[in-house]
Amino acid sequence: MRLSARVDYALRAAAELAAASGGPVTAEQLARAQAIPGKFLENILTQLRRAGLVRSQRGPVGGYWLARPATEISLADIIRAVDGPLANVRGERPEHVDYDGAARSLQQVWIALRASERAILETVTLDHVAGNKLPESVRVLAEDPEAWAS
Repeated sequence: MRLSARVDYALRAAAELAAASGGPVTAEQLARAQAIPGKFLENILTQLRRAGLVRSQRGPVGGYWLARPATEISLADIIRAVDGPLANVRGERPEHVDYDGAARSLQQVWIALRASERAILETVTLDHVAGNKLPESVRVLAEDPEAWAS
């Protein structure tokens, strides 16, 4: 899986918003806290707002905050908002890609890959990340990446 800079920045900014406990945070504060280029972050925050994941308010007491509790926003929600579907092949859902001959089983690999990504990214929330309390299954896998094979 390749994560774009846009996704990395979006996840980091959203984690900062989750840690802010609901109060407004300016884009400048977010950019400074996570060393994210300001203009790039503004575009990302716009995408997150359009997806209904963050809210914003202009003015001297303005800023951004999560539109829902951090416990209800998964990493998958953020990724989809800024980069689209978690796994696709040439812009298509894996179920819609057909292969012939020796490559025939690749479709099943892509479907399994997406399911594996979703099993983690839809389970881990911004609350987990901001609170440094990842689910046990994720911590175990991170500590021993070969554990999934057993």
